[in-house]
Amino acid sequence: MAQQERTVIRFDNVSFEYSPVKPILSEVSFSLRLGAKVTVMGQNGAGKSTLFGLITGVHTPEDGEIHIEPGATLAIARQVIPRDELGLTVREFFQKCFKKKVYEIDPLIDEVLEVVNLKGHEKVHDRIIKTFSGGQQARLLLASALIQNPDILLLDEPTNNLDHAGIEHLKDFLVAYKKTVIVISHDSEFLNAFTEGVLYLDGFTRKIEYYKGNYFQVVEDITARIEKENMKNAQLAKEIQAKKDKSNEFAHKGGKLRLVAKRMREKAEELEEEMVDVRKEDKTIRKFVIPAQEDIVGDIITITSYSMIHDHKIVDRKANIVLRKNQHLQMRGPNGIGKSTLLRSLANPETKGITIHPDVRVGYYSQDFATLDFDSSVYATLKAAMERGGERFHEEKMRSVASSFLITSDLINNKIGVLSEGQKGLVAFASLVLERPGLLILDEPTNHINFRHIPVIAEALNQYKGAMILVSHVPDFVAKIRIDETFDLGK
Repeated sequence: MAQQERTVIRFDNVSFEYSPVKPILSEVSFSLRLGAKVTVMGQNGAGKSTLFGLITGVHTPEDGEIHIEPGATLAIARQVIPRDELGLTVREFFQKCFKKKVYEIDPLIDEVLEVVNLKGHEKVHDRIIKTFSGGQQARLLLASALIQNPDILLLDEPTNNLDHAGIEHLKDFLVAYKKTVIVISHDSEFLNAFTEGVLYLDGFTRKIEYYKGNYFQVVEDITARIEKENMKNAQLAKEIQAKKDKSNEFAHKGGKLRLVAKRMREKAEELEEEMVDVRKEDKTIRKFVIPAQEDIVGDIITITSYSMIHDHKIVDRKANIVLRKNQHLQMRGPNGIGKSTLLRSLANPETKGITIHPDVRVGYYSQDFATLDFDSSVYATLKAAMERGGERFHEEKMRSVASSFLITSDLINNKIGVLSEGQKGLVAFASLVLERPGLLILDEPTNHINFRHIPVIAEALNQYKGAMILVSHVPDFVAKIRIDETFDLGK
């Protein structure tokens, strides 16, 4: 068999569920050849990361079989570094990637950190993981997969937190990579650079369909198919109703007409079975508004000095930034310069050089969801956000806001920690709506978020009437938001 025709992954009628009330896959079949580069698409929470768990053996299917080519090696670049690994040194972190101890691992680390464009890598072997920025941790996650030189490379949201240079570097690497790559990502431009097919996970039917073509072509194909299915359903619904109406009319006339009525009912039932299950996972969050705190007059936040990282050292800088109501500031700078650290300090009124109006409510969207209690339920989280917003708790309103972010009744009692990263992001946005902040601080708010939701989020931020500070490495997203001032830490 020619090398490029070899099948490296095959799913045969695979079904998987976390519980009888939480099915993920139902009788799924597909195969991938050696060297394939494909994207996994699907709504937040549909099971994309679970699919990776099935491929790597973390999960075992309820039914069906998963075949991985004998001898093929796998490696996965996870979305986030587990909390119990944040205290490791870089050397310890990479050593955990191997089942057996690698005695001469430093040269391998240097080589792979060069690939992911992590500058200054020759000095970092003994550095603690948690001291790196979010963007640098994203590069370490990617490097932890690449250092294994796998036959099958699984990338889960690899562009999250990466700056433009980092994304371009990764894109070039994947275009040149000769082995099999499967990617979960919501960055359409990035995906279109190398994708040759899409595994489309339908969160309603629990099936996976394989589409060939680049990312943009596949999205067009799927959109056209959904429109066609909706049109067919509308035509069938009209025909079904007409037959039911006739059936009811004939049923009351007696005699042979009752038999005609019965046949019409049967025909209506047959037509109902022909109706296509509409893809519920293609829902987009509803348009929303983040209400701004109204009882604030004057300066909301003043920044006279701040700290940043230069040549791996913390340095202090002077500033003269004042934000009032309805003023939007974008903060820019390369990975590792200290943007996330600065945003965390801005959310803390005790920080030196930062003055926040004493009565202002600060709404902080953290890229690692550090403001969410992973042991708390979604219900308790949203209830607390509503109470912080100064409103009396009103359950119906809270559930209505939750529903607009696709947080359904079967999710609202779950713990935050069991949600997908995308669902955590939607909970964070729902919390901001209920909190009604006067100052909004957002650190990479598109990370993990389904691409369908991003224009809706951009419009909400564009319309926000309070003071806002935004960090984002996604130019198309930022372009949709009114920015009054830009602060570039790199300059």
